[in-house]
Amino acid sequence: MINNPIIALDFASAEEVYSFLTPFNEPLFVKVGMELYMQEGPAIVYKLKEMGHDVFLDLKLHDIPNTVGQAMKGLARLGVDLINVHAAGGEAMMIKAREGLEAGTLAGKMRPAIIGVTQLTSTSEQQMQEEQLIHTSLEESVLHYARLSKKAGLDGVVCSVLEAGKIVESCGEGFLRVTPGIRLSSGEAHDQVRVATPSIARKQGSSHIVVGRAITKADNPVEAYKTIFNMWEEYA
Repeated sequence: MINNPIIALDFASAEEVYSFLTPFNEPLFVKVGMELYMQEGPAIVYKLKEMGHDVFLDLKLHDIPNTVGQAMKGLARLGVDLINVHAAGGEAMMIKAREGLEAGTLAGKMRPAIIGVTQLTSTSEQQMQEEQLIHTSLEESVLHYARLSKKAGLDGVVCSVLEAGKIVESCGEGFLRVTPGIRLSSGEAHDQVRVATPSIARKQGSSHIVVGRAITKADNPVEAYKTIFNMWEEYA
């Protein structure tokens, strides 16, 4: 699994994806989320892997343990590199998810890395407390879910840059901290609340970053990707 910035392919169709990827002449790390997967299904994943790209399948599964385990067993056969579940589903669910991946991974292949979603980067502390009735700080909620994910045997979590350093202290350097909400300093936050630049993310402890519109909506996506890649690598 390469450690390049992960490009969020937030498109509605395979045609848009292929048109976007055509100018790139190198292997990328790309994210397939619910919008794209629900429209195109497994075929888009197979095609991206055939093109040589690493794939983060971002479906955020959250259901009873057996259901998630069986779903992961099937998804493992797609050969993705990274996949996730909602940590709020609990320890038993996360254990079943990991076990399902292990059972479904083809012989001779490495199972996908699996990470738990802590709190979405679109969620503010006030929203978490009022709507989820979690009466603690946002940071403590994220750290709790990170520790629970590690206990369940997951490989890391999705978190914001703001919590990444504390997760290193709590869970160790080898525990992945995948951080969305990445923007250039001049970029808009859109629907994200907890955002940061690639350089700040690296300095604060992110192990991987996910970048969407700062690249996909840029006038020159290849140049935008190179800029973000260089900012990310500057503090490697």
